[in-house]
Amino acid sequence: MQQFDPSDPLITPTPSAYAYPLLVRQLLVNALAVSAEQEIVYRGERRYTFAMLNRRIGRLANALASLGVRHGSVVAIMDWDSHRYLEGYFGIPMMGATMFTVNVRTSSQQIAYALNDANAQVLIVHADFLPLIEQIRGELRSVREVIVADDGNVHDVPSIPFAGEYEHLLDAASDHFPFEDFDENTRAALFYTTGTTGDPKGVFYSHRQIVLHALATAATLCSPREGQRLHREDVYMPITPMFHVLAWGMPYIAVLLGLKIVLPGRYQPDTLLKLKATEKVTFSHCVPTLLQMLLDASTQDRQGLAGWKMLIGGSALSPTLCRAALARGIDVFSGYGMSETGPVVALSQCAPGSGPVSPDEDVRRRCMAGRPVPMVELRVVDAAMNDVARDGFSQGEIVLRAPFLTQGYHGKPQASEALWANGYLHTQDVAVVARDGYVQIVDRMKDVIKTGGEWVSSIEVEGLINAIPGVRESAVVGVKDEKWGERPQAFIVCEPDASLTGGEVRSHLLALVETNRISRYAVPDPTRIAFVAEIPKTSVGKIDKKLLRRQFD
Repeated sequence: MQQFDPSDPLITPTPSAYAYPLLVRQLLVNALAVSAEQEIVYRGERRYTFAMLNRRIGRLANALASLGVRHGSVVAIMDWDSHRYLEGYFGIPMMGATMFTVNVRTSSQQIAYALNDANAQVLIVHADFLPLIEQIRGELRSVREVIVADDGNVHDVPSIPFAGEYEHLLDAASDHFPFEDFDENTRAALFYTTGTTGDPKGVFYSHRQIVLHALATAATLCSPREGQRLHREDVYMPITPMFHVLAWGMPYIAVLLGLKIVLPGRYQPDTLLKLKATEKVTFSHCVPTLLQMLLDASTQDRQGLAGWKMLIGGSALSPTLCRAALARGIDVFSGYGMSETGPVVALSQCAPGSGPVSPDEDVRRRCMAGRPVPMVELRVVDAAMNDVARDGFSQGEIVLRAPFLTQGYHGKPQASEALWANGYLHTQDVAVVARDGYVQIVDRMKDVIKTGGEWVSSIEVEGLINAIPGVRESAVVGVKDEKWGERPQAFIVCEPDASLTGGEVRSHLLALVETNRISRYAVPDPTRIAFVAEIPKTSVGKIDKKLLRRQFD
């Protein structure tokens, strides 16, 4: 028998020891042991338990295997947030295949490009998107099987060859699938970022990365005694699409902890609010735009929102929106990450037990990027990769190391090397760090405005404009100027009953110049303040500054 050598620094396991690879299916182990009867709810119309989820995962794997899906195959999903999506989160990667979550809000050309670039062989598509698939069918080079997901409505699919309807295929399949162990570094998930230029870029994650991200984020969310935390009695409902960075990895965490999971389907404010009330939802996550929509809809319906913890990401949470949410009883706080980072690398939790703070300081902290989660090395560095001072003023780029950051872009070696220059993932986010370790995003490097030799933070100016009574939302971009190089251009959306002028906006900002809050260069000229009905957003709800600059030009 092999003997242990105490002088050998490398562990030599006994031959019968189980290595326990970090695979997605391991996230199910505890949930099935202690929460097998916990509920999963789809739109309030369909309910089943975690035990049934496990059986349906087996059926899905058998159905896909009958269509030729094997280790290394790519299975794409185009669906609203549903029980089917949750089953795909587990069943597809547990086979050793790759789950490709398709952003259904991008253009048909981008969807066709991504499906081809990913080499997707099987497509699970909600019937709502069949017209889009019909439109791009002739462009698809790799898709050979289409599974239609239908919520009970009758849809005609005369010209699209398909393998069958999702539920019918599962009904005909066995519960039991021989899920085997394999290398934890096997690719589990793939999705595409829209980016700012060129074709979308594929971001991928391994089983090991997904598991470690779930563990690190869960540890952070569950660690406070009270306040912005997650616990086993919470009822979870995602309001970040499951196609977007794996819904920030939160469905995996919800399963890991055995939480009741409410899947809302298509995001409609009245449906979300109804589910919040009927299913007693206590924890969600979304972008600021959706939070504003929920506040507006609940005001009209006079619906209470107390007891709802809400993690905000995707773009900056403004102090004005934060205060509005707090006033309605939502325990709102920010998180930070990006498509390439897993995504969560920092959370801005400030539980009451951390010490008394003023209301303004409480709001300020909730709106920050926060502090790094475990296993994340977050640095703010200058151009020479030196750490900037932790004084809350010195600016630099956030660079990262963590075990769950993407290792590159699919099929784009040059872009991958640029992302990982000097052995750190470069976020292109400009930030400052306070003495207590809280990180505040100042701007994106591409959105910083250089005017008159000074750098102006578009995010800072937006925050100051948003603080003006009557302002609902604003966006500030740099536009070309012959004299100054660039000048800030502000786009402002007002509340329905507000009457605000450009002169009032300038007066507010100039008063802040007098107190040295901002530079005079940061104040838009009178002709650079535009009041608009809405500000364009990207497919995931972020302000589309690229489009704003293009429209202005």
